[in-house]
Amino acid sequence: MITTIIFDMDGTVLNTLEDLHDSIDYILRRYDMPVRTLDETRRFVGNGIRRAIELSCPEGTSSETVDRMTEEFIPYYDAHCLDKTGPYEGILGLMKTLKDAGYKLAIVSNKVDSAVKELTESFFGDYVTVSIGERPGVKRKPAPDTVYMALEELGSTAEESVYIGDSDVDLATAQNSGLPCISVLWGFRDRELLESLGATHFAETPDEIPGILKTL
Repeated sequence: MITTIIFDMDGTVLNTLEDLHDSIDYILRRYDMPVRTLDETRRFVGNGIRRAIELSCPEGTSSETVDRMTEEFIPYYDAHCLDKTGPYEGILGLMKTLKDAGYKLAIVSNKVDSAVKELTESFFGDYVTVSIGERPGVKRKPAPDTVYMALEELGSTAEESVYIGDSDVDLATAQNSGLPCISVLWGFRDRELLESLGATHFAETPDEIPGILKTL
């Protein structure tokens, strides 16, 4: 019986793409680098912000430069992560339905931990009790570490939990954590890619998720 749901953040419960794109472009301009399109940013995010910045930079950019850009990105994004970001349509209703049904809810993200906590509190504070982002000394997704941290804080086990995300990273995270995965189709990756990687449960809209949970 499923009692616990671990959500990804970007592309799953929040449409963060424009704020991420604007903040990455700000850093690229500061270093006199060409900016990227929104679709390029969509493809680059998911593996932590340092990797997204590395992919956004011109080929050959030094690791030291990427490190400096990442350091400058974090406070800028923290200040602008609510400019255009908001829940996907139907997500708040889904959260209320799940909470009222007794499920324990958490958000686990490769976004910087400070931003994850700020965004969770701003949008989902009434429903989500645990939120974990990227932090020093903890392996980011697709390693299972942050999922296990969330389960420990919730007092849950992998056997009673499910992971919900939108990307290849999320699918691998669920597999590495021993959780079934529901892949949502309104986020940053398409169904064909997810199916090619072994995804088997798909939600086209948030209101489909309660029914899928009953089948797991």
